[in-house]
Amino acid sequence: MTDLLITDARLLDPATGLDARGDLLVRDGRILDHGTNLGRPEGVTVLAALGACLAPGLVDMRASLGEPGAEHCETISSAAQAAAAGGITTLCALPEHPLHDPALIEFMIRRGEATRSLTILPYAAATRGPREIAEYGLLREAGAVAFSDGTQTIAEARTMRLALSYARAFGCFVAQHPEDPSLAAGGAATEGERASRMGLPGIPAAAEAIQVARDIALARLTGGHVHFSNISTAAALGLIRAAKDAGLAVTADTAPPYFDLNETAIGDYRTYAKLTPPLREDSDRLAVVAALADGTLDAIASDHTPRDPDDKRLPFAQAQAGGTGLATLLAVTLARVHAGDLSLLAAVGLLTARPAALLGIAAGGLARGAAADLVLFDPESAWQITSGKLSGKAQNTPFDGRPVEGRVIATFKSGRRVFG
Repeated sequence: MTDLLITDARLLDPATGLDARGDLLVRDGRILDHGTNLGRPEGVTVLAALGACLAPGLVDMRASLGEPGAEHCETISSAAQAAAAGGITTLCALPEHPLHDPALIEFMIRRGEATRSLTILPYAAATRGPREIAEYGLLREAGAVAFSDGTQTIAEARTMRLALSYARAFGCFVAQHPEDPSLAAGGAATEGERASRMGLPGIPAAAEAIQVARDIALARLTGGHVHFSNISTAAALGLIRAAKDAGLAVTADTAPPYFDLNETAIGDYRTYAKLTPPLREDSDRLAVVAALADGTLDAIASDHTPRDPDDKRLPFAQAQAGGTGLATLLAVTLARVHAGDLSLLAAVGLLTARPAALLGIAAGGLARGAAADLVLFDPESAWQITSGKLSGKAQNTPFDGRPVEGRVIATFKSGRRVFG
């Protein structure tokens, strides 16, 4: 492999606090050095960054993939294409159907390797049913990064207690979709004036906080690590903040819709904006922004959920929830930088070093000797998110029509250019 020298870049490494102009040298797929005055080794390929930002490849800690089981919505190959366009080089996958079989875990990892652009780290199923725990030892040995039932809440308290205890024994966490199913059943939008005026069945925002409160109590009881996905309400964030202050093993992430959109985005029954959990009031959105800034939230995940067009071309209450997010993850996150809510280094950290540390993986940094998984981007370059024009197969974006600033110029996987 030819040496690669990226010159005149703004180097961003949240793991070390690095934010400085310089060059970065890649040899044999790994970062050999970075800084100033690196010289130009004989035969090196030179890429002039012209002041663009060079950061670790993004670590997306939760994305649902169509394959296996829903290839009509998306394949791993098309998801890898979208991920590369978004600067994502590592992705924690929630397949359409929970993975109970170690062979399927291995299959997902191999399929990621076959793309040559994306490392896939699968979540294994947390349960086999309401009261049965999956085979954590075998699934972890096969390569599962953690355990989750995806958008299906682990509702039975005894089962969640066992899940937390078993996951602790294997050194990982249980990722929970925090929504009390008895309150959320049949709902399509956040309960309140808007849902009532639109004639939509509502889901009370309290459904999230109620589930979070129960699972924090179980984390205290077991000493296990619970991770809450897609946090979207101020009440839940208050509980998580208090649990962290108490020293409990509690972490959480959110996704761009919950800090960039509010419930008004469902507009005139706009099904692309039907998500799970549903979009909230603006006061909740502002609370999510504040929690990103103060460290209560540990990561930003894409929550990429591919849907077939026919899944969305239905009355709002019947349409499937979910939106794509791989190609738009960086750009929508950078909106919080342009708004002054986050520093650039902090925003990049929520997409790289912090999820990597939470997952316990060797990614998300620019350390010498690390794999050269990199994203080069211009934080000021303007474009418009348009359904039908995104990379990849799935196009059901809740951000359709949104102007953004922040364009990926190039993505590198182990030093090999895979986008741009």
